[in-house]
Amino acid sequence: MPEPILELQRISKRFPGVVALSDVSLSVGAGEVVALIGENGAGKSTLMKILGGVYQADEGMIRVDGREVQIRNVADAQKLGVSLIHQELNNLDNLDIGGNIFLGREPLSGGFLCLVARKKLAEQSRGYLEKVGLNLPPWTSLSSLSIAQQQLVEIAKALSTNARIIVMDEPTSSLTLTETNRLFQLIAELKSAGVSVIYISHRLMEVNACADRVVGLRDGKNSGQLAKSEINHDSMVLLMVGRNLDLKRTETRLGDPRNRIEFRDLVSPFFPSHSITLTIRRGEILGLAGLVGAGRSELAMTVFGITRPLGGEIIIDGKSIQVHSPRDAIAHGIYLVPEDRRKNGLITSMALRENVTLPDLWRYANFGVISYASELRTAEEQLKKLSIKTASCETLAKNLSGGNQQKLVLAKWLSLRPKLIIFDEPTRGVDVGSKAEIYRLMRNLADSGVFILMISSDMEEVLGVSDRIAVMREGALMGVLEAKDFSEEAVMWLAVAPVQTNKDSAASRHTTLKGS
Repeated sequence: MPEPILELQRISKRFPGVVALSDVSLSVGAGEVVALIGENGAGKSTLMKILGGVYQADEGMIRVDGREVQIRNVADAQKLGVSLIHQELNNLDNLDIGGNIFLGREPLSGGFLCLVARKKLAEQSRGYLEKVGLNLPPWTSLSSLSIAQQQLVEIAKALSTNARIIVMDEPTSSLTLTETNRLFQLIAELKSAGVSVIYISHRLMEVNACADRVVGLRDGKNSGQLAKSEINHDSMVLLMVGRNLDLKRTETRLGDPRNRIEFRDLVSPFFPSHSITLTIRRGEILGLAGLVGAGRSELAMTVFGITRPLGGEIIIDGKSIQVHSPRDAIAHGIYLVPEDRRKNGLITSMALRENVTLPDLWRYANFGVISYASELRTAEEQLKKLSIKTASCETLAKNLSGGNQQKLVLAKWLSLRPKLIIFDEPTRGVDVGSKAEIYRLMRNLADSGVFILMISSDMEEVLGVSDRIAVMREGALMGVLEAKDFSEEAVMWLAVAPVQTNKDSAASRHTTLKGS
């Protein structure tokens, strides 16, 4: 191991009712990539926020280049050469890409007013955008970008600080395989330049590919470390959860083709030249695969009523329904667990109790007054059913780990009577143990008669959890695979196949898929 440039020694941190970290130590050498792994709630992000100046440790010491330092805020961390790429993106939607990359460090023009030098800002931004492989003008509004593109902007921002120590917290959670490989090239370049990287990820194959050393956390404590030669899937799982997990594919359910939900000639406003005809059978999990920009999330938004369809219909149990708003969707039992759970799935400043009961608040009202006891009863029942670990139903949603936040979004819908649940990237930023729980929940829901549509960019997840796989590209449905035809090659072949845009070929394709 190289001589450490960073040492976190016996760090402890407490929050009301919770010991987040207890006596945790971590060291990183110059030019070393150290992976930090652990289940959600293990304390990884808390430890990195202490390093980044977001939190202050209650006990312990931080050393940089052998000398003790005090990191009281983000500015202190940046002066020491520490930069964080957060799991939950910290970009500002109302600024352009360049403004986000150099936020607070904008190049200024000379003169009395000291205005931002826009031309210089754009030129400097382009260099970092090229490094991360994002080919967009620096003046593009951030609000128009996908989550994957926003994640690349966050990485570009970290590179622009010329940091000596870069913390990457789930940096690939929304990236495609090509973008992920480009990130690994960047990490190799940073390593060659002597920059140290702390890499936090639940994607153990990625950790295996890029880490020089692995450090594990479990329940806020060190659980051990692995040298390069010791790193493999089983050893990392053991470090994270203290037991081996069997995540192998369960028996495929064929589903009842007579009992189904159908999207018939559904046209999303995002892709007006394509219509989608697709069926989901009761008792199955239908996976929806495709590359970034394929239109999967846009289809989910149309089915859930966030955007109004330009044409087509949704048929449930043989009856055509019209969905023009989320209120319509909820009334028909169609629920969405969104990709960005913090932004679109929860009100993180509200308590768990309030989040669970919010979609159907009138049920808890007596003469216009909300019954706290009734709310609490439902919330406690759902939290227990989904094994959401928390000190109280009054805990704020923002204080939950990623896995528990995902389960909280689901708890909100399970308190109603779901017919169709759309899971958009259900395990994004979720640890191995929580993944297994979420997969079991989806399977139990399917077995109980709930229709399940799972959108995922994780190939292992798509192949391992789905009973059938539909593949989209550029808003078009390219094909549906039965379980006997599953392979990564088959999915990718459909995902990159040429899109036919003329109506005759589209109609032909939809007719073929209609009975799927």
